[in-house]
Amino acid sequence: MTLEPVHIKEIHEIVDRIDNCFKKDENECDDAEKVKNILERLRKLEYDGKTVLRSIGPVRRGKASIERMIRAEDPFPKTFSCDSGSTTAKTFDNGLYVDLCHCAMASSPTDLDIHSKRTIVAAAYTASNKVYLNTSNDWESFDNGSGRKKIIRIQPGLLNKKVTDILHDVALYLCESEHILWMLNSIENKDFFIMDGPIYPKRVMYWMVVDSGDVNIRIDPSSTKIIQNYIDIMDHHIEKMKPLVGFVKNPEDMQIMLALKKQDVELDLPWLVDAQFFKNALSLERSGIKKREADKYITYTNWFVQPNQFYEKMLKSTSPLVAELASGKFDSEDYALCFFMAYVPKMNTIFKIESPYGLVKNDELRNRITRKVLYDLALSGVPKTLSKADSIAKIPVSERRHIIDRFRNSKIDTTYNDTRWDEQ
Repeated sequence: MTLEPVHIKEIHEIVDRIDNCFKKDENECDDAEKVKNILERLRKLEYDGKTVLRSIGPVRRGKASIERMIRAEDPFPKTFSCDSGSTTAKTFDNGLYVDLCHCAMASSPTDLDIHSKRTIVAAAYTASNKVYLNTSNDWESFDNGSGRKKIIRIQPGLLNKKVTDILHDVALYLCESEHILWMLNSIENKDFFIMDGPIYPKRVMYWMVVDSGDVNIRIDPSSTKIIQNYIDIMDHHIEKMKPLVGFVKNPEDMQIMLALKKQDVELDLPWLVDAQFFKNALSLERSGIKKREADKYITYTNWFVQPNQFYEKMLKSTSPLVAELASGKFDSEDYALCFFMAYVPKMNTIFKIESPYGLVKNDELRNRITRKVLYDLALSGVPKTLSKADSIAKIPVSERRHIIDRFRNSKIDTTYNDTRWDEQ
């Protein structure tokens, strides 16, 4: 039995009652004033004597004509991007957990030699010390040296909850960071490099900082290697002043909204996620411009540096140095997370573009990076080189199933929902 007309009618009535509470009226003026006031606070946002956020230069909002950007010259004619695909972490009924990640790099213009290089990491976990896993001591080459593979294991007892999440993060970030380090010398100083997602492994960093008896990856060698890898990647780029950004397609950070509320408990904010606020701040329609005209532009903020963030109740560094398990060549400030937000009205989508302070503190390089990102957004929405890397690296559902079916001595731990929604 499905929904009948009488049910649909009542559901529509519920939706209308909720939706009518958000009618566009004079309250929009209040929202615009609230956005303006918050932007003023972002010049320097502090909590408990520490800086959470400060603007690099004046706080401002800009707009770029898509038509004009398309006609402009690409600030960086050669672009590289790295992405990875995963089977997602799978659970077997003998207690085995496994996630396989496959990483590739793409370039524009296309370089088939770059595209052919691959890194594969399989991360495994079992709760029993008696189970032997045939892991790799070092990288194992295949395809005449074009590929490398490794099997790693998180030691029993380090994970008592969030096993699939942590296993996936370790496999993903180890695979990506190792592939980037392997390919660094293929990228020249004049080229542009885009990482898929944030520039740092934030979830791994979180569990390195937060004390937990259930997730104790601080003593996991692969996790500490990940932290050092990202410092090494930043060291290479800062030392040579090679442009690097992390392109975050689905920004979920809540750090700014959280800091504002902690700073002023009386402040009434309708937004939980930072991206929700910035989307409102960058909306041309909310400033009275019609959608057809607004769709001709990309709107964006200035750059911000975010030296610290919340780890539960602790306010600590945004760089991988926070875990005190890695060392770098530069001042700790140079590894601080920096970002600007870019909104594409015709997609109704906002993106977060990240880079380390050691790069964007250089005015000329920061402006060139900004122009490059706006150019790529105008040309294709998501940067085409990033989309290319995604298409090379992803593991399609049919191949995921084929990979999991190769486990002959371990049976997938299927739940009712897996059967119901065909999500094996």
